[in-house]
Amino acid sequence: ENGDSGIYLRGSPQVQIWDTNRPNADVGSGGLYNNQKNPSKPKKKADKPVGEWNTFRITMIGDLVTVILNGELVVDNVVMENYWDRSIPIYPTGQIELQNHGNTLYFRNIYIREIPREKGTNTLTSREKADGFKLLFNGTDLTGWEGNLKGYSIKDGIMTCDPSLGGKGDLFTAEDYGDFIMRFEFCLTPGANNGLAIRVPFNGHAAYQGMELQILDHDSPRYTGWLKDYQHHGSIYGVVPAKTGSLKPVGEWNYQEVTARGKQITIKLNGVTIVDADLEKASTPKTIDGQKHPGLLRESGRIGFAGHGDRVEFRNLRIKSLD
Repeated sequence: ENGDSGIYLRGSPQVQIWDTNRPNADVGSGGLYNNQKNPSKPKKKADKPVGEWNTFRITMIGDLVTVILNGELVVDNVVMENYWDRSIPIYPTGQIELQNHGNTLYFRNIYIREIPREKGTNTLTSREKADGFKLLFNGTDLTGWEGNLKGYSIKDGIMTCDPSLGGKGDLFTAEDYGDFIMRFEFCLTPGANNGLAIRVPFNGHAAYQGMELQILDHDSPRYTGWLKDYQHHGSIYGVVPAKTGSLKPVGEWNYQEVTARGKQITIKLNGVTIVDADLEKASTPKTIDGQKHPGLLRESGRIGFAGHGDRVEFRNLRIKSLD
């Protein structure tokens, strides 16, 4: 009676456990109690009476947590916030901890199955080899890249824009590209903001001296109420808004293909065309944001990632030059 406990995930509080007869505990156990921006309460009360055994099944993939209590879904794929530093996502690894506040409680039958994280294969298919594609990222280091090399880490075939390393600024290819087809995969964290820069001069401003194709968790509460259409994921920043609805949930891998052929830019996200734009028409008589974008006139330049201090993972980068 009057019990109050919890299960820390990756060293962070917590999946709540408590006697539902306590004050303010009538919502039930299982909620992500310390969330502030994302839901903290369970969807329903599924606790058994005090003195009976309850069964939890907790799944965590990336930042997303699902909790089943006594066979009932009480938390459905909710982002768990970083209690210790809410300005960044929850840590990628950490301890599981059983916590309480000085009352007697019991645990039994504790099992865990670690889900292997997907790795980057960074290989070309036989069809891509025949079509003239080449790898932009070798999976082991940043050979062939220039710029903010210190802000990106490499592990398991994945290139990560890493805030702990100063993941701001741009990372550029060592070569220039004009017309091309580029394919890559990316995985977002909550609220993450990055961008694919194309035809940009080395160390030039991606969105204006070249073009910045948004890479953004545009559904994040961080952007509620002020995000412009031309800022959604896949949009040519300030110039062409992208069609929404094809971005996978945070923590899942997305597949994107960008074709730049003269003034025509086509972007496919997870098999759906979200941008198919003629740059000349899109900027005549002026761009949608009313700003000058001299980069729209460039015929070639670097390709890069425009980090904004958020964690974003990339893998399987390949390109076919159409020049």
